Amino acid sequence: MGALRAIAARVDTVLLGQRGHLLHWAPVFFGLGIGVYFALRVEPGVEIYVAVGALGALCGVIAALKPGGWAALFWAVTLTAAGFTCAGWRAASVAAPVLDFRYYGPVEGRVVGIDRSNSDAVRVTLDEVRLPKARGHWPERVRISFHGGFESDVAPGQRIMTTGHLSPPQGPVEPGGFDFRRQAWFDELGAVGYTRNPVLTIAPPEEVQAGLFVFAVRMALSLHVREALPGDVGGFAAAVTTGDRSGMSRASLDALRASNTAHLLAISGLHMGLLAGFVFACLRIGMAAIPPLALRAPVRKIAALGALGAGAVYLALSGGNVATERAFIMVAMALIAVLFERRALTLRAVALAAMVVLFLRPEALLSPGFQMSFAATTALVAVFGWMRDAELPKLPRWLKPVSGVFLSSAIAGAATAPVAAAHFNTVSHYGLVANLLAVPVMGTVVVPAAVLAACLAPLGLSYIGLWIMGWGLRFILAVAHWVSGFDGARSFVESPAGWVLPTFVLGALWVILWQGRARHLGVAVAVIALVSWGAVDRPMVLISDSGGLVGVMTGEGRALSKSKGDGFVAQVWLENDGDGTDQITAADRWPGPESKVRVMRVGGTQVVHVIGKRGLEAFPGCEPGQIVVISVPARLEGDCLVLDPVRLRDTGSLALSGEVMTSASATTGRRLWSPSAPALPDRLAWRQ
Repeated sequence: MGALRAIAARVDTVLLGQRGHLLHWAPVFFGLGIGVYFALRVEPGVEIYVAVGALGALCGVIAALKPGGWAALFWAVTLTAAGFTCAGWRAASVAAPVLDFRYYGPVEGRVVGIDRSNSDAVRVTLDEVRLPKARGHWPERVRISFHGGFESDVAPGQRIMTTGHLSPPQGPVEPGGFDFRRQAWFDELGAVGYTRNPVLTIAPPEEVQAGLFVFAVRMALSLHVREALPGDVGGFAAAVTTGDRSGMSRASLDALRASNTAHLLAISGLHMGLLAGFVFACLRIGMAAIPPLALRAPVRKIAALGALGAGAVYLALSGGNVATERAFIMVAMALIAVLFERRALTLRAVALAAMVVLFLRPEALLSPGFQMSFAATTALVAVFGWMRDAELPKLPRWLKPVSGVFLSSAIAGAATAPVAAAHFNTVSHYGLVANLLAVPVMGTVVVPAAVLAACLAPLGLSYIGLWIMGWGLRFILAVAHWVSGFDGARSFVESPAGWVLPTFVLGALWVILWQGRARHLGVAVAVIALVSWGAVDRPMVLISDSGGLVGVMTGEGRALSKSKGDGFVAQVWLENDGDGTDQITAADRWPGPESKVRVMRVGGTQVVHVIGKRGLEAFPGCEPGQIVVISVPARLEGDCLVLDPVRLRDTGSLALSGEVMTSASATTGRRLWSPSAPALPDRLAWRQ
């Protein structure tokens, strides 16, 4: 008992030593609860929520009544339980019908979203959907890509009709991969698809539509900007002012990503901070130039209120994504701190912003936007806070802006690089160079010009500000294309195991948030995660959930069974392999000429891909030990494993490593967003 009391006393002392810094851990434990919810393979029942809620409430009461360091541990349990419950409540609150079959026929709905797909096609999101040929409940929202060039007259709030293909949101393209069905569930998308047919207008936009007014204003402003600045420059300008990226070409987007300047495209902390800072400075300097006003009014606080209002308008016009919400919350907290004469940028403000975002959108925890946004912000606040408190030698005044841009670019780049590599499988090697050239232009030319255009708009002179803005954006695009053209501008990395990135992040957070020498333990945890990343073992065989594509790992990289079709699946497989080649090159790795029946031996197993009805007619028949993947429904006689669309509809995509076959439905489990998934074991026993 004496030893236990000594340990308890020691823990209490250590936790008491963290006083003043414990609030920083609140979003960590709240996010931990959210992560536990999404990691489950079976949707929790009511009894689970009751138990978790009771445990959280009990620990909260104990923490409130029990003084000392141990109270922090009870608060941690309470926050974890709250995060778990909040995620479950959010998932249930957005429940909406999901199409459960492939549909072709008339599609009618109201336009509530316009963006651009991964294939560079304009696409729209529709609500108030009608599918005359569909059975059962119609989805509340669908998203359709236009591949026929008939989208030019689509406007917010307009009711349209076309004939198109719709299907349920797709599951992971490989077991353990990104589950689009989960994202679609929280976006309330019940079906996705495409059309090559003309789009007909059933009813024009209504004059006043609740919930669509801001969207209509955004699109009108975006159109005005793109008319004044044609091409990619106008698309870039529309993206940084309204969040509308539909005017950007795929080539420019790729250049921005390869040069690590794509963050300039997203409305995030940089844009919001620059805008608020510019408005704050203009208002403060303008009022200070009027002596009677400067002597009688709290000029600094009035300027803060004006900057806060400008930030709120910018948030509304941007569409309010996670990064913009986080940026506005951070800016709002900084400006409110100015009103109350407190220090503005602290880790406490970052923690409060994270709590607000996670409470409103728990699913944001899994998004790269949230992760990269808070990684950069946390690292910047922590490092610059340390530099301020360390009382380092002061630099000459002329060198401070240069050093500030260099340090902020280097710190933000280093903080977001692991997250970007894990999600996008790329590492930009010259991003620091590109950002050192581009970020100052964004702050000194683009954002001030955008504010100038807004101020001159009532006089019909917005083109002056937009013209200046266009020159700045042309320079940034030129830098992106120049840097992305360097030899070795970026490299490709394999996708890590699911536990690697969370472990790395927890290690990094421990280094930043924990006080004392024990923080160095976080470095060891982060290093272990990075080393484990390099030891990832990719599946030898991957099979798409439609049976339309097979990929086999070879000494040259993954060989694909066909050079065209299932392009998105092929792209994701190659990216996850850390392979920068395209589908055509990967298809050339498959031995023999391309045909409707492709065969390759993997160890002691022969993998056969039978493509279409003509391939089925040419297939000679099963042989013992074969895995036969067929892209059309079929029944084959013989001692082989047949995987056709009928069976793959239940299993989802498959991965074969050695003698073990894993299904996507087993790794995903039975969740709200995948209710049709059968209760399969983790691994399919395919050898009888």
